[in-house]
Amino acid sequence: MRFFSTIFVAFRALRRNKMRSILTALGIIIGVGAVITMVSIGDGAESQVEAQIASLGQNIILIFAGSATTGGMRSGYGGAGSLTLDDAAAIKTEVRNVAGVSPEVRGQAQVLANGLNWQTRIMGESEDYLAMRQWPLADGSNFSDQDIRGDGKVCIVGTTIVTNLFPDGDPVGKTLRIRNLPFKIEGVLASKGFSLQGTDQDDIILIPYSSAMKRFSRQSFLGTINVQAEDAEHMPQIEQDIANLLRDRHHIVSGRDDDFRVQDQQEIAQAATETTRTMTFLLGAIAGVSLLVGGIGIMNIMLVSVTERTREIGIRMAVGAHGSDIRLQFLIEAVVLSLMGGTLGILLGIGGSQVLSHFNHWPVLISTVAIVTAFVFSGAVGVCFGYYPASKAAQLDPIDALRYE
Repeated sequence: MRFFSTIFVAFRALRRNKMRSILTALGIIIGVGAVITMVSIGDGAESQVEAQIASLGQNIILIFAGSATTGGMRSGYGGAGSLTLDDAAAIKTEVRNVAGVSPEVRGQAQVLANGLNWQTRIMGESEDYLAMRQWPLADGSNFSDQDIRGDGKVCIVGTTIVTNLFPDGDPVGKTLRIRNLPFKIEGVLASKGFSLQGTDQDDIILIPYSSAMKRFSRQSFLGTINVQAEDAEHMPQIEQDIANLLRDRHHIVSGRDDDFRVQDQQEIAQAATETTRTMTFLLGAIAGVSLLVGGIGIMNIMLVSVTERTREIGIRMAVGAHGSDIRLQFLIEAVVLSLMGGTLGILLGIGGSQVLSHFNHWPVLISTVAIVTAFVFSGAVGVCFGYYPASKAAQLDPIDALRYE
């Protein structure tokens, strides 16, 4: 019964000074609101990165050609020209649990159609590429294995190409010229928008890799081979099998550096999301400082309250209240202020996140874990910063308290 009456006294004391209670809680409100908003922005950015990485395909393994040294100058990965079509064929036939393989040839070219021209990326790929990258067609069909075997002059275009070269919006079956060579458009890719690096993913033309090698690059080697595993569980073993196979095919003896590099998509995703995680942590830490300042504000006001109510404390002790009752009363006041501020701060943070998302078009992700953590942390702030004033009040001498003016 004494516990509930102590809670009643604590709430009554807060109601007596409504404005001071609101201003004291304001620091917690701003702190929690800032934490929720900043973490939501950071989590939203991270989720966007992960979604864009996932849009590149599932269980993808990338094989890059190694670097080359010419005249003392070392090129980056892809410069050695150490990967061949035979390597890609061997991976597809000899490595177990491989769902698809796409040799890749990259380039840039000026394309023309309908009296219009456009500079764009040209990528030579296999018929497996769209399935591997989970890239559906908005219209038309994919090129076939027969097109690849026959170095077919067929292509699939992105929506940016359609917008800039085909104002009527119906390019399937029509012809465009790539470096003055006519290519028939078989299909139109579904729009993917911009990548993490700000590159327009729809500004692209896909052609058979055999046609790209024969008509444009005029080289017999590849810079990249895309491999898709049947499932994530087999990816480590597939990577090891690919490395062993290529070492054997390239006659790389033990102790010598590989002339290729194998990298899975998970490594790429981890590298891409590490920056956003760091940003989220820094934003949350900066916002957490304001929460700390709010806690100091609570302690300051509670110390003032103890001083103002010294005579009241003396009277309560004189009529039988124990030091633990006084401590609990002031501790409850501090916790109530913190939790009230935490609740309002959560609402402020959710509202602020939505406003930023609406006006700035930032991706936000409001995490339940962040909300619960902020609420619990605000209560912990009340306990930590309210304990010292509460203990000081409990240690007052009743006689000195009654004499206090």
